[in-house]
Amino acid sequence: MIIVGLTGGIGSGKTTVAKQFNLLGVPVYIADEEAKKLMHKSKIIKRKLNQLFEDKAYFDGKLNKPLIANIIFNDDTYLKKMNAIIHPRVARHFEKWVIKQKAPYVIKEVAILFENGGEKACDFVITVIADKELRVKRLLERDSTTKQKIEAIMKNQWTDDEKIKKSDFVIDNSNLEHTKKQVFKIHNKILKKC
Repeated sequence: MIIVGLTGGIGSGKTTVAKQFNLLGVPVYIADEEAKKLMHKSKIIKRKLNQLFEDKAYFDGKLNKPLIANIIFNDDTYLKKMNAIIHPRVARHFEKWVIKQKAPYVIKEVAILFENGGEKACDFVITVIADKELRVKRLLERDSTTKQKIEAIMKNQWTDDEKIKKSDFVIDNSNLEHTKKQVFKIHNKILKKC
């Protein structure tokens, strides 16, 4: 089974690109969504997050996102510790998911693929890029957030240039029609390698 990592900075449109691959019949695993599910389901993750955030990780049984976001994006050590709790479990969940797929290849969409060395477990990597102003505009429209919070998240991610150097394919996601054409081209290239 060929594993294709799909990554890109926040607001680049990874999910839009993932949907285009899915429309072509490619199974897509969205790591952030699965991580969120595991943070609510896994007793081990809950216990470890509560230890890390001094019993404030959950509020009324739900993840205390504002508190956690405020801590991890202002203190890199907390972000690393949180990733160390969640990422190994998401990796195991992905391995179980891959075995069940019946396709020539799968897409694993991960926001911080390179930052965690996840590209080593991929046969190919696709990086999604978009102009920074467009990314900020998308995020301000999509999330109830501020430009400062977006900048804090971007600061913790690799730059597009750093990602491009280590990628097999790059998709410029500034225009949906152009994105669809790029996805179709890459899909056919990968199928030839299967």
